[in-house]
Amino acid sequence: SVSHGATGKGNDQVRFELAYIDLNPDIKIIAPWREWELTSRSVLIDYARDHDIPVPVSKAKPYSMDRNLFHMSYEGGDLENPWTAPDDDMFMLSVAPESAPDQPTVIEIQYEEGNPVALNGERMSPANLLANLNDYGGDNGIGRIDVVEDRFVGMKSRGVYETPGGTILHIAHRAVESVTMDREVMFLRDSLIPSYAKMIYNGFWYSPERLLLQKMIDESQKRVTGIARLKLYKGNCIVIGRKADKSLYDQNVVTFEEGD
Repeated sequence: SVSHGATGKGNDQVRFELAYIDLNPDIKIIAPWREWELTSRSVLIDYARDHDIPVPVSKAKPYSMDRNLFHMSYEGGDLENPWTAPDDDMFMLSVAPESAPDQPTVIEIQYEEGNPVALNGERMSPANLLANLNDYGGDNGIGRIDVVEDRFVGMKSRGVYETPGGTILHIAHRAVESVTMDREVMFLRDSLIPSYAKMIYNGFWYSPERLLLQKMIDESQKRVTGIARLKLYKGNCIVIGRKADKSLYDQNVVTFEEGD
């Protein structure tokens, strides 16, 4: 048996349970939000307090928060009104752009076949690289995202996210692709991004269509080897350089001066 704390309204319950069932079709799933008499976050907070269960929320800050190495998400509470701006003291991974340093930070990220492998010339594991980028991005106010999304279960939902390292990686990756990826390959890959994102968002990670599409995407990354240089400044991640040994960019062809 397994249990999860996902609400009865969110997408996480779908993602968790589809993965559980794919790995073990006979597994028993316990979902207290759907099965117990827990009708609101306020009731849940009271339940935790009555049973001496420490939780990082209060009725003043009743946010639903999910954290992993890639991001932090916030939902619920005053965020349920899409007109209400989030309080600055809600955020945990980043400073406000207005409070970020007045001097920019310049970093370089090295990619091999589409995967980031080094930061500022130092090779490191994916986890350590992302953790370092979270620090760089958070210190410079990068990666705060406020969206209204369409849940698989059939409703619109407002969520606020902090994705400092992921935001930097996305921009850096695109920068290296711009000089290494064939135009038509990029067009085809980009046209499939909505389908790929939808599969993951809806919990179909183990589906045959996601696995098939992954092979094409992996193939598209075979030439994406190079370095992106980025300037981080007050919520902005700005590409200021990109290079690759097998670059498709030929300065001698493209130059406005005398060339080939």
